[in-house]
Amino acid sequence: MIILGFESSCDETGVALVSTEKGLLAHALHTQIAMHQAYGGVVPELASRDHIRRVLPLTRQALGQAGMTLDDVDAIAYTAGPGLAGALLVGASVAQSLAWARGLPAIAIHHLEGHLLSPLLADPRPDFPFVALLVSGGHTQLMRVDGVGSYELLGETLDDAAGEAFDKTAKLMGLGYPGGPALSRLAEQGDAGRYDLPRPMLHSQDLDFSFSGLKTAVLTRIKTLEKAHGSLPDGERAHLAAATEAAIVDVLAAKSLKALKQTGLKRLVVAGGVGANRHLRERLQQALRRLDGRAYFPPLDLCTDNGAMIAYAAACRVNAGLADLEDTRHAFTVRPRWDLQEICRA
Repeated sequence: MIILGFESSCDETGVALVSTEKGLLAHALHTQIAMHQAYGGVVPELASRDHIRRVLPLTRQALGQAGMTLDDVDAIAYTAGPGLAGALLVGASVAQSLAWARGLPAIAIHHLEGHLLSPLLADPRPDFPFVALLVSGGHTQLMRVDGVGSYELLGETLDDAAGEAFDKTAKLMGLGYPGGPALSRLAEQGDAGRYDLPRPMLHSQDLDFSFSGLKTAVLTRIKTLEKAHGSLPDGERAHLAAATEAAIVDVLAAKSLKALKQTGLKRLVVAGGVGANRHLRERLQQALRRLDGRAYFPPLDLCTDNGAMIAYAAACRVNAGLADLEDTRHAFTVRPRWDLQEICRA
């Protein structure tokens, strides 16, 4: 079965083709970073309008890469949530319209399930069960994954997500948008040991996270440096960036290893945009080798939001018998807020 997948939950428009037998066939992606840079963050109305402009050209691009036409497609998948309501509606309405016009089933996919299963597109791919660290701009969660549709929440952030912590502290330092990658690049020039920043909830007995206190600590440091120097010196900015990154990575790594210990598992999957962070990857890979385990990551070009993870999640649900391929009503809604636990098998 060939599945055409659409992702439009925030500021990336993604379209991909996946075979339930052969895996990923083609994917096309457009990021809106350049458009939102002038505003220092995502503007929802602009994001929605750009999705409208990009989605059909990207569909033609993906079909061309695969050497296929819509006649070859057997089902259409789309992100139904969570995300920005207007942005979600673009992908959902295009997907449902195409499905209705072609007489095909439409499969609504949870955005986080797409991220959760995306490391299965890598080589080598992890076997079930495993612990998953979902870490992005809007989500930081630890999950036990026993199979497709079988997810148990182990812990989550109580306030800011790790990606938010990167972005917000980068903004405090006067770095550009998107802040996370900019902070990581600057951190390469700094000394992470120069500033002792807090590691919130590092030693708590649970697997939850908190990053808002780290942001406050960075702000306090910046104000102290500005008072002493008149402005934030470039060298100190680099040291502060390195210290911030180190604090976030320390917490993510410690909680992930604690989750593995509690579950007795030795496979860790890391997914979401922050999963592209080089220091996080290196730390977890080294730690898992010491435990005679293994850390798995999606390919770097599939760490951010993309259509491949949505089409692939749909393929996984089809293969697991969890997709309703007989529903041809094409009535749909989107869910800006949507708990991943709601899609688990009963």
